[in-house]
Amino acid sequence: MPAVTVPDITILPRVFSKPGARTRTVKSITTAPQGYEGEGFPVRRAFAGVPLTDLDPFIHLDQMGEVEYAPGEPKGTPWHPHRGFETVTYIIDGIFDHKDSNGGGGTITNGDTQWMTAGAGILHIETPPEHLVVSGGLFHGFQLWVNLPASKKWSPPAYQDLRASEVKLLASHDGGALIRIIAGEVDGHKGPGSTQTPITLVHATIQPGAQLNLPWNPNYNALVYTLSGNGYMGTQLNPVQMGQLTVFGDGDELLIRAADSQESRSPYLDVFILGGEPIKEPVAWMGPFVMNSKREVLQAFEDFQNGLLGKIPATNHKLNRSSEDGSHKLGSTKTSQEIHNIHHTPQDIQEN
Repeated sequence: MPAVTVPDITILPRVFSKPGARTRTVKSITTAPQGYEGEGFPVRRAFAGVPLTDLDPFIHLDQMGEVEYAPGEPKGTPWHPHRGFETVTYIIDGIFDHKDSNGGGGTITNGDTQWMTAGAGILHIETPPEHLVVSGGLFHGFQLWVNLPASKKWSPPAYQDLRASEVKLLASHDGGALIRIIAGEVDGHKGPGSTQTPITLVHATIQPGAQLNLPWNPNYNALVYTLSGNGYMGTQLNPVQMGQLTVFGDGDELLIRAADSQESRSPYLDVFILGGEPIKEPVAWMGPFVMNSKREVLQAFEDFQNGLLGKIPATNHKLNRSSEDGSHKLGSTKTSQEIHNIHHTPQDIQEN
């Protein structure tokens, strides 16, 4: 698991438990079901079965892979729309290309993150580069959807390219855990991501038998997804394994402990830690649109069908029919059913 590693963890700044810190208790542990996304790459739906009120401000999280592709097998997603939130794609192993109708895009690989603000509306595509399709190879990553408050849902689309070298690296108090801050702040240390909704994203690797006491903003919720290995959560030491999401209650510190013995294929406990300030607004979600009301969701589908959420660059014309100005609309070529199937998102409006 490349992501970001260091030759000597002892030289990194340390994170210490604060005197009098209130350790959060475990509220729930759920197991992510497995499925397939886009053109057929395997995913685990990390948030399945968890109420949106416990996830707020997050909406959706997919663990993509881990999968070893044979030559010709790597797959991605076709062009599709979004409105009302941000997508965060974090690659641990492998390579992914992103393009969008706002001119954003690039290639991300081991430890890189791409951050797309859909805002008022955007079209984008995520695919493996051609050379990876030819050669095959390992692929593993995450895509997270971060909700936007009503005041920012109509903001202009934007894109951030976060390189692995920019990630803030820390060590636990005894050097038993490597902490990578992608966005937000931990114990006064900030990650590179610029967030419209206040959140913190961390990828931590914990050595067998080591314990991580991680200071956490008491105003944020706290979710920990186990992406590999075995361990324990909270002071109760609730056991967890790969593919499980832990939702924590209130407090200002997280306790995560790696099991003393790990499998040879997963020698460490790897976790994706996320939390944010709850928006506490109505949520209406259907397919690729996350809004505040049913009316706004239906309007998003109508705007998409009318080609108002963006146009595909002319260099990608072979995927869609031409328009008079040389660019290409997507709305008229995709049905509501087809865009639901890209992320296997709700086909009926989910309201909270």
